[in-house]
Formats: sequence, C-alpha cells, structure tokens
Amino acid sequence: MSEDNLERMIKLADEFFGMRTDPSQLSVTPEVMTKLKHIHPPTISEETDRNGPVAWMLIIPTTKDVMEQFLREGIGEQELLEKTHPGEKFEAIYLCSALVLPEYRGKGIASRLVKQAIRAIMEQHPIRHLFVWSFSPEGERLAGSVAGEFRLPLHKRTSGQKKAAALGA
Repeated sequence: MSEDNLERMIKLADEFFGMRTDPSQLSVTPEVMTKLKHIHPPTISEETDRNGPVAWMLIIPTTKDVMEQFLREGIGEQELLEKTHPGEKFEAIYLCSALVLPEYRGKGIASRLVKQAIRAIMEQHPIRHLFVWSFSPEGERLAGSVAGEFRLPLHKRTSGQKKAAALGA
C-alpha cells in the first residue's frame, strides 16, 4: 500500500528540517499551531488534493527587535516564536518554511500560499521587513521573489545547522 500525502509530507519535513536533532528549530506541534493561529490565522497554510496535503507553508510575523535577535543568531526559531505574542505590532515576517511534494513543484503553489498569507497580515500590520534562513536554491528563489513582489528588504541569516529543504515555488 502506498503512503498518502500526509505521511509523505511528514516524512519530507523530518528529512529536511531535522527538528528532532536541533531543539532550536521549530517543531510544529498542535500547541505551536494553536499559537501561530492566535498570532495571525494565515501563518500556516496548505494546499490539498483528494489524497491530502501537497504543500505546506509557515510564516511568522514578529517585531523588528525579534527579527534582529534571530539574524544575529542570538535566538533560534523556537525562541523566535516564544518571543512573538498575539496583539503585538508586527513589522517583520519570518519566511519559515514551505514544503511541496516533488510532483507538485514548479507550479507556483508555495509562492501563492506565501504571498496570500503576507497580504492578509499586511492588512493589519505595517510589515517593513522579510527575513529568512534559507538553505536551498529553491528557498532562496522563493524568498527573493516574495521580497521583490512586496518591495521589502530581505534579511538573511547566513549560518547555522539547518539542512537543505524541499522548497518549491
């Protein structure tokens, strides 16, 4: 029996993000998902077909101060989320992750999901910065495309232990 899309997406996330071996990275638990939805509903999005999810996207709106702490490597993803609270005035968005099953890559799914989420957040918050911890050519292209469309500076964290990802625009 073949794996369904959900099993494949979970396996893909485990392989590429290695959350179990790096406690500073964000592990998306039900509690984390609840907090993200309280921060702003479109922080997590997905696209599905009849077999389940084919793409997941996660972004985190936060303050400029928290962004700067993250970029200086003073904090990891987990602490970034802990320092971000619902009701704050968000000025920055962390382009955290996007996963797309191989057969769905190159169709603009990740790009569309990320841009829709950013537009929704920008309706309520004065976003002035995007930041990323890119670790794949696809992720780098996606982040650049998003920054260009919104005419926002893209700040990059350039080192760390993050593994190659399955980002696909």
